[in-house]
Amino acid sequence: MSTPNPLDTLIARGFVQDVTDADGLRAALDAGQVTFYYGMDPTAASLHAGNLIGLMAMSWLQRAGHRPIALAGGGTGRIGDPSGRDTERQVLDDATLEANLAGIRRDIERFVDLERGVLVDNHDWLGQLDLMGFLRDVGKVISVNQMLARESVRRRLESRDQGLTFTEFCYQLLQAYDFAHLHAAEGCTLQIGGSDQWGNITAGTDLVRRLHDAQAFGLVWPLLTTASGAKFGKSAGNAVWLDADRTSPYAYYQYWINAADDDVERFLKLFTFLDLDEIADVMAAHAEAPHRRTAQRRLAEEATRIVHGEEGVADAVRATEVLFGDEPFTGLGDAVLAEAFAGAPSVDVPAGALADGMTVAELMTTAGAAKSSSEARRLVGQGGVRLNHVVVDDATRPVADADRTTPSTLVLRVGKKRYHLVRVTDA
Repeated sequence: MSTPNPLDTLIARGFVQDVTDADGLRAALDAGQVTFYYGMDPTAASLHAGNLIGLMAMSWLQRAGHRPIALAGGGTGRIGDPSGRDTERQVLDDATLEANLAGIRRDIERFVDLERGVLVDNHDWLGQLDLMGFLRDVGKVISVNQMLARESVRRRLESRDQGLTFTEFCYQLLQAYDFAHLHAAEGCTLQIGGSDQWGNITAGTDLVRRLHDAQAFGLVWPLLTTASGAKFGKSAGNAVWLDADRTSPYAYYQYWINAADDDVERFLKLFTFLDLDEIADVMAAHAEAPHRRTAQRRLAEEATRIVHGEEGVADAVRATEVLFGDEPFTGLGDAVLAEAFAGAPSVDVPAGALADGMTVAELMTTAGAAKSSSEARRLVGQGGVRLNHVVVDDATRPVADADRTTPSTLVLRVGKKRYHLVRVTDA
């Protein structure tokens, strides 16, 4: 059986919304190795789930034998891209940008083999531009009418409150110049990105044609939202980061396992390397018993494995089994417990109070799990109170070290689902 064209692979998996010349790109991908690039502005020291579709697209193209360029926008990051935004991006200082670039490299290397590709910083060439030379070589071949017609520019120009700075207006020129520079320096003929980058990308293909008399291609994917309409890559209002110090493997796993049924097949295609036949089998098994969340579990395992490795998957699965089962909370750290019970009431209790013999009833009233000692005794007598998932049978006994989930945390449960987090402090 012949190997599918990489463009057809990307189309089948949901990566393609628009292509500048689908037939031409398909032929180029069949003819030999294509050098392509995906750009990321270094606005943080880690990439997030919103970057995943680009990283996965890069990986699929590299797996098919093509050469990736990961572009970290140290130059354009000093300006800020207005695409898809209603406000101007904050300009970052040099030290912050350098730290962010180092973090981004670590994230990229989880998806792309940079030994067979390249990571570049566009500040290396944009920082060397002189205004007169730029206007002479680039400005004279760019149509202001076309620049004004870009959707991202037009929307900001129509906003009476915000408007558009000249610096932001020029962003598309700099991104177009990136493409032209990479074409000349690296033989790059394809840029990929989200659909909000379509105007910037087509400006680049046009500049490559005008400056180098060569054909270049652009490909964009749809900007993702979940079935509920929420922005993809957000969890409880926060970005889902690829850096384990920002989003733990457990929290990362939980983001995927909580995917809605209407999203899970699409996410399996976009964010795992499972072949389409296997995804079809997973979805068929899921349809037989949706309550078991077979597809979500497979999605969470595969997505977490790509970013955090086998160890990260094992830790996330173990934490999930413990937190949502009836075993004692063993082997879990304070960070995982804080994430798992982020919505639960929490209270600080001095270590000295426990050492002085604080009883279970006193702990319950302090934590707000019972209004009074008599209510605490009643709840314990009904068998509805647990510390570290172990049933408490005596409300008057002192809280013991064995009741702690970690040296500095206790998890108190009343009834089936009412949790309280108790943090043991030195004060």
